[in-house]
Amino acid sequence: MKQVYVLLCTMALLSSCSKEKPAETKPVPPPVVYFKVDPATAGSVAGSIQYVGKRPARKVVDMSSDPACVDAHHGKAYDESLVVNRNGTLANVFVYIKSGLEGKTFPVPSTPVTIDQQGCWFHPRVLGIQVGQRLSVINSDPVTHNIHPMAEINREWNHSQGAGDPPLARKFLKPEVMIPVKCNIHSWMHAFIGVVDNPYYAVTGADGTFKIDNLPPGDYVLEAWQEKLGRQDAKIAVGPSGKIENSFTFKGE
Repeated sequence: MKQVYVLLCTMALLSSCSKEKPAETKPVPPPVVYFKVDPATAGSVAGSIQYVGKRPARKVVDMSSDPACVDAHHGKAYDESLVVNRNGTLANVFVYIKSGLEGKTFPVPSTPVTIDQQGCWFHPRVLGIQVGQRLSVINSDPVTHNIHPMAEINREWNHSQGAGDPPLARKFLKPEVMIPVKCNIHSWMHAFIGVVDNPYYAVTGADGTFKIDNLPPGDYVLEAWQEKLGRQDAKIAVGPSGKIENSFTFKGE
């Protein structure tokens, strides 16, 4: 009888061991809640970037080390590190909301931001992009280029792109203002990428102005960045449907 009892216990033990353990269910992360701007109360901030000082002489960029680049550029190339417009304003200044949007998450645009290598030059020189948004890198030249964003917060990468190669697609996962970009093949090629976690940024053009629309009411710090002259901050308060004017002045030599 004792042997039968031991046999039954052994069979029960083996049976319990043979049963598969239930699969562990991983917790499902909560859905991302995006901040919705009320168009009835959204405001804006606009202004210009003024330059005080002697307008710098244009400096010719020497591309003679690559005759194909000389041909592709179709004329003289001029340094764009400090572009003073005819009206005394600055081009290529990155302006963005530096703080005041904490706790708000904004959807990532589905449209990519494009940077083109054309005429052995980066176009545009200064650009903005949201965290997680796709960057499309194009080579429109008949020569091989190399795009090298020298990020410090994001992952640094370096990729060659030959003539006729398909576009490259990359993303930046953290805010970083600004990321310098160079071409390791052509030393005169430079660009800068401003990675932000919101859609509120602009780059000044030939008229030196900027405008940031659809901004929810609040208190913000607005920053202007220029690659040679540095950064400036300004505190602004945007009321419901408010239209704020704020300009910056950079001093040259």
